[in-house]
Amino acid sequence: MCGISGSYGFGADTEGIARRMNSALAHRGPDGEGIFVDGETGLAHRRLAIIDVAGGAQPMTSADGRYTIVYNGETYNYLELRDELEALGHTFRTDSDTEVLLEAHAEWGTAAYDRFNGMFAFAIHDAQTGTVTIARDHFGIKPLYYWIDEHEDADAEAVGPKVLFGSEIRSLLAAGQFEAAPDDRAVYRYLKFRVQDDDSQTFFRGVRRLMAGEILEIRPDGTRVAPFARLQEELREIAARPSRPYSEEVVDEYRERFHESIRMRLQSEVPVGTSLSGGLDSSAVAAVIARQLREQPQDESFSAVGSRQNTFSAVFPNSSNDEEAYVDKLLDDNAGQITAHKIHPQPEAFLEDLRDFVRTQEEPIISTGPYAQYAVMREASQHVTVLLDGQGADEMMAGYNPYFYVYLRQLRRQKRFKDLASEVVGSRDILRKLAKSKYSGRTSVPIEALLNSGFVAEHSSEKVSSVQDDLKERLLEDTFRHSLPSLLRYEDKNTMRFSIEGRVPFVDKELLKFLFSLDESAIIHDGWNKRILRESMDGILPDMISKRRNKIGFTTPEGEWFRTIAPHLMEIFTSESFASRPYFDAPSVVALFEDYIENPGNHGTMMFWRLLNVELWMRTFFDDAENSSRALSDDAAAQEQAALSAPVAQVAGTDADTSSASDVVEPKSDYVANPGKELDLVSEADGRTWRRLPLQTELVSREDDIVSLVRERVERFAASLPEGTVPVGAQWYFVISEKIIAITQGRSWFTWEIRPRRSAKVLSRFVTRTPAGIGLGDPTTMELAIQEVGLPRVVAASAAGAAGKVIGKRGLFYEVVGANVRAIDGPTPYSAFPSNVSAKLPPKDPDAVSAKISAAIRGADIPAALRDAFVGTVVMDANDIGRNVLGSDVATENARLEATFADNPLGQGRQRTPLAILVDLGPATRR
Repeated sequence: MCGISGSYGFGADTEGIARRMNSALAHRGPDGEGIFVDGETGLAHRRLAIIDVAGGAQPMTSADGRYTIVYNGETYNYLELRDELEALGHTFRTDSDTEVLLEAHAEWGTAAYDRFNGMFAFAIHDAQTGTVTIARDHFGIKPLYYWIDEHEDADAEAVGPKVLFGSEIRSLLAAGQFEAAPDDRAVYRYLKFRVQDDDSQTFFRGVRRLMAGEILEIRPDGTRVAPFARLQEELREIAARPSRPYSEEVVDEYRERFHESIRMRLQSEVPVGTSLSGGLDSSAVAAVIARQLREQPQDESFSAVGSRQNTFSAVFPNSSNDEEAYVDKLLDDNAGQITAHKIHPQPEAFLEDLRDFVRTQEEPIISTGPYAQYAVMREASQHVTVLLDGQGADEMMAGYNPYFYVYLRQLRRQKRFKDLASEVVGSRDILRKLAKSKYSGRTSVPIEALLNSGFVAEHSSEKVSSVQDDLKERLLEDTFRHSLPSLLRYEDKNTMRFSIEGRVPFVDKELLKFLFSLDESAIIHDGWNKRILRESMDGILPDMISKRRNKIGFTTPEGEWFRTIAPHLMEIFTSESFASRPYFDAPSVVALFEDYIENPGNHGTMMFWRLLNVELWMRTFFDDAENSSRALSDDAAAQEQAALSAPVAQVAGTDADTSSASDVVEPKSDYVANPGKELDLVSEADGRTWRRLPLQTELVSREDDIVSLVRERVERFAASLPEGTVPVGAQWYFVISEKIIAITQGRSWFTWEIRPRRSAKVLSRFVTRTPAGIGLGDPTTMELAIQEVGLPRVVAASAAGAAGKVIGKRGLFYEVVGANVRAIDGPTPYSAFPSNVSAKLPPKDPDAVSAKISAAIRGADIPAALRDAFVGTVVMDANDIGRNVLGSDVATENARLEATFADNPLGQGRQRTPLAILVDLGPATRR
């Protein structure tokens, strides 16, 4: 573990805070040194020395004593800056880049930071002004977190802000200055949109990250966050200029710039190796180094590699992620220059490492994929101290399939139809892959159906958008916000966990500026992405790698692993802690995961991972607060590691209550209205006053007898009926939602049990969804409609509906297709389980069901007067925008009954009141 940490509170006990912060740092750097604390400023540093090991000790103070720096990372152009500073009269005591940064700040202030090319997070204290400036590199390769006490006690001695900052969130938590709590917005955005690291807010409430290219100035009169770099604006300006034509000379120049970027990142006094997958990016890095060792073995810039390059690869033989053949091809072609290390991560080892892995990442991550890198870093730390890899190339050269669609839209927007046709032909295999995925039949369950409805409602305004028709702008967006920041975060966490340094040659500002000066055809051409990289590697990489189309990446075979360890994961989903979270709807998650176990091909795993990751993160950082904040001595760290490697099954617990706290509804009296609803309503249809008494029930299933359930429920209602609630002689009806009848009749299915045909998927797209529900706007409900009345009738109804929209007449679709289809219900995330993850046909023969229920009520153990006033049963389909009586055994007109439910008194959420007593209180003028 390496990094910086510090605290600054003007007049505060900075030395004491620094001591407490130090307790969070559990591992020593490879140079064997511990933490140095500057008690005056509260700056601490756990040193990982790479350049000038002997002279680069930190914190480092300028010769005049004014500036002090702590620094994490490397600046690769430090020798050029040193020459410039020496020409200005600066003298140097060391050969380290640390001193160059310090003197550059003394000369140019914060304007110096934009000159640095590398990865860095540093803090500089100015003793003369009392200011601390912390900064993060142009791409955010090195992390930097901070917390500002915005509620400083007015009576405290401090007259300025109290600020904590560090390379790890755990160091801030260990300071003990604030209570750790999750940030619900970050959790929601992660669960819903799969985003993280895209803005300054972390998953910990009040803890923020300094964004790429920013500084935080901590002054006696306050704090200020501001950009120090214009890199993103520069790239936009470059992209707006006339592009440089693509040519062999351009390819040659890119090759040389890429080689130079690698050479710069080999500056080191410790051993350097390479992380190697079978992909183009990491293979290119390893191949360039191998070629240099073969052709110019005396080149001193490659001396840190040694006589043979050490490469480290995670391989998964016989799995869908198997890239070993590509790795082996590169190794065979460079047998004299590479010593290969293959790591074989296994799902059982993943379970053992899971708690430590989650703790290492500090915040939830997109998938289990980074565990492959975690395993590689662990092995690499036994051989090298610095590891180069291929991160960043995908975001800078359109490595993912969605970039093709963005480029096609750009060409269409620019009316470059000839180029568009060429790209469509060239990328036809990718477009086929998209179509295959869209119509694969894999179940798509909205994440909202698996979450607490209140949690969803609280954050329903959250949106995430991406640039869709400008390739370079999309690359910028993903480089600085959406994709690359999360990759850089997990790489840094993995390297820090095992006290090594990760370097990324593609993430170089000069290399990216050059790329943006070229036409988009240098990035995508004839359906091939990373064109310039592929062509610059001719003769260096085997064609098997440089011309491969399919991309797997440095990741785990998550689907295969989940099938292997499914019982262990189920223990987490059925645990008491999972059920008690304010985020999840545990019954829905368990039901979906049970189907995954039975039919793994029907579901992806990424949604399950996000749910698991949040749960394990909550356990690690909040349920066990002592572990996350206590001082870790070497012995304590060993004990912690032993605890973290315990099997998940033991950690999760067994025999837990599977009901979700988010699904537990507050008990409601039978004699009051649902929250936000009125008990009595004056009907616009007949001018009479109607009392609606919603009855709460337990969840029902296919195994329940609806007639027995109703009889018992009415008896319970009558047993404690307050006087006057149902006036003597007042006629009353029993109203039942069609949903629970359909469920007990077996006419309700989980969405993943329904296999929509292609026509259902196509037709569902043309259905307008409303706030009350999706209707037939979901492939599952459209499939039920087709099964109910046949495809020809649904197609005819769709045509009628389309024609109706043209002439301004609504409802023609349902006039043609029939009332049974109108009553089909789809999954509604705000409803109680299982309605939130199921689709339902209307109840079969609702009139007969009504008659059976009425007979049971008349035979129930209720007062005779109440029995005598009973009229009958009504099966009602009601929501917030409409009502429809589907069946009854009463003579009362349907329109009158529907009007009594005009405000939907049973609610549309998780009230669990699908039953009601409807009382006719007489003409409104009598009351």
